[in-house]
Amino acid sequence: MTAAPRQRADLAEHARLTARITALSVMVALVLTGLKLAGWIAGGSTALLASLADSALDVVAAAATFVAVRVAVSPPDAEHRFGHGKAEAFSSLLQAGLIFASAALIGKEAVMRLIDPKPVSAEGWAAAIMAISTVLTVGLVMLQNRVLRRTTSVAIKGDRAHYTADIGSNIAALIGIGLTVILHNPRFDAAAGLIVMVWLVWGAIGVLRDSTDHLMDRELDETERAAIVRCALEDPKVKGVHELRTRAVGASVHMQMHMDLDPDQTLEEAHHIVVAAEDRLIAAFPGADILIHPDPMGRAEPHGAFGEETV
Repeated sequence: MTAAPRQRADLAEHARLTARITALSVMVALVLTGLKLAGWIAGGSTALLASLADSALDVVAAAATFVAVRVAVSPPDAEHRFGHGKAEAFSSLLQAGLIFASAALIGKEAVMRLIDPKPVSAEGWAAAIMAISTVLTVGLVMLQNRVLRRTTSVAIKGDRAHYTADIGSNIAALIGIGLTVILHNPRFDAAAGLIVMVWLVWGAIGVLRDSTDHLMDRELDETERAAIVRCALEDPKVKGVHELRTRAVGASVHMQMHMDLDPDQTLEEAHHIVVAAEDRLIAAFPGADILIHPDPMGRAEPHGAFGEETV
């Protein structure tokens, strides 16, 4: 049997992994917000204020992700026959909006400080807080990477993108605070705030793109589509596959295809071939929702809104 190039976690493992990492994300966001709030009150750094605003929104975003991944793994019900997986994409959209809002507030404050610079005090505390924040964030992103190698969760991807942007913003803030101390010019601190703003906007665009692709039912990547076709064609009784359509809904993969079979087979024989193909696909894509339509090879009429795609 041919497995998918990147083995997906089954639904139970997906739920367990995403629940743990999102709980950790909330805790990290709360710790960082508290540290940065204390540092900003003590010193008034614009760069630290920018990072504080971002961390405060991280708490909201992480909490939304915490809830979304739990909703996403809920089983299908009468009103949601395809499950609740798209809750993750809505969480990512919320994250993108919060990141854009954070960037706008940071940019406004930074421009005001460039026009009317104010001295920064307690620079040592501010730098220490940013260094601690960077270490904690790097650790969280590394753990998120491990989870994403197993789950492909769009909500965790959005959360990781946000925290990855935080790493860049923390480094920019550290540089700005350092230059302010060395050169005795608070405008460097404000300039660091602007760099943070640009970094956040760039990260938000990536999160928005991923969540939109998920909501718009973008096809799986070509590597996974090719793996699906290989699984389907492992049985020599399967003569071909066409009209393959795929989409990801949270932890689940939905796929449908038309399968070319010997037209002289009985309905029961065709049924057994299709069921065997479904079993192979579910083994490679745990939790997949599969719909296969058998066609008599060479005798099926054209169908599909976009024409036939034969493999």
